[in-house]
Amino acid sequence: MKITRLSDIGIALLFAIASTAAAAADLPTHTVVARDGRLQPNLLEVPAGVRFKIVIRNEGHDAIEFESRRLRKEKVLGPGASSFVVIAPLKPGEYDFFDEFHAATAQGRIVAR
Repeated sequence: MKITRLSDIGIALLFAIASTAAAAADLPTHTVVARDGRLQPNLLEVPAGVRFKIVIRNEGHDAIEFESRRLRKEKVLGPGASSFVVIAPLKPGEYDFFDEFHAATAQGRIVAR
């Protein structure tokens, strides 16, 4: 009986993960590329009040750490890796992001209007 319950929980967990991944796939998406100590583009304009996804691609030769303290997001990526972060709906305003490992040169901003 316990095995059935565990498998039911496993199935429910699988559906939850799949639905979360599907929901992230349907979001408006912006891509930021890290290369040579820079982030491109360094300005993302998004509508306020809309959840969105940022795909981060590291096309450089060093590790990067995409970070936004105000948005409470960070993601470390090795060379050649890519991943994403989902951003909750933002109030109108500006939100900084940067590469922690190249903070002097790799800075960007999200503008929500």
